[in-house]
Amino acid sequence: MTPGFVVRRIGFYVLVAVVLAFFAVPMLWLASAPFDARPGLGLRWPDWTWSNVTATFQHPFALTSLLNSLVLCGIATVVTTAFAALAAYSLSRVRIPGRDLLLYLLLLLSSVVTGTAAMVPIFVLMLQLGLINSQFGTALVIASGMLPAAIFILKDFVDAVPRSYEESARVFGASPAQVLGHVVLPIARPGIATILVWSFVNAWGNFLLPFLLLRDVGKQPAAVLLRTLNDEGGSANLTVIPVFSLLYSIPVVALYLLVSKRYGFRFHGGIKS
Repeated sequence: MTPGFVVRRIGFYVLVAVVLAFFAVPMLWLASAPFDARPGLGLRWPDWTWSNVTATFQHPFALTSLLNSLVLCGIATVVTTAFAALAAYSLSRVRIPGRDLLLYLLLLLSSVVTGTAAMVPIFVLMLQLGLINSQFGTALVIASGMLPAAIFILKDFVDAVPRSYEESARVFGASPAQVLGHVVLPIARPGIATILVWSFVNAWGNFLLPFLLLRDVGKQPAAVLLRTLNDEGGSANLTVIPVFSLLYSIPVVALYLLVSKRYGFRFHGGIKS
């Protein structure tokens, strides 16, 4: 074992430790600051207290905004997954001229529909439709931005489903809806789970669209409310923000653990022979 090898190994382990610390420090702050009597921006051993939790629950919009986030994300996730499954199956099984070009155009549009450049036309359209301050309308706009990429991702999973399975189902008299619901989608469940997690996380962290389209504070999600959590002096309210941030992270972590337990995030299309 040469000295140069030892130096490289030590440098590698130091680099790994620095990277781990970079990600671990914010997580440790999030776990300790909500229960610190004097929370700050630094990391230290907390003076344990429940007063921050009580103050957060007493905030007039904290719990309401989390419920609003669940409503928005639930609608956006269901719409995205349902329409992505139907469109992916259609594009996978029906030979359409220019299909590959269409898919890449859809993927390109996914980065444009919800982009900053599209905010003005989206706002004008929603205003003309009378959907400003509508949670359902906002969820549909969020879903429309995620749908092209969801179709592009899910199509690969549907492509890997053997056509012989569908043909066998049709021989036994299954309708197209039954083939899709009882044959294709159960086999493509890892892909469906991928889209569920991906769409929920993207909708959960979406700030710009709800901020523009939901003018009533009582309808705004947690991502929008978080930027308004200031004290009387206009500074960040470190009594409420740590607890609120912890509550805000729980649904995403819970969804990750649930899907990871079922699939282990070893997502792949097709069937192993």
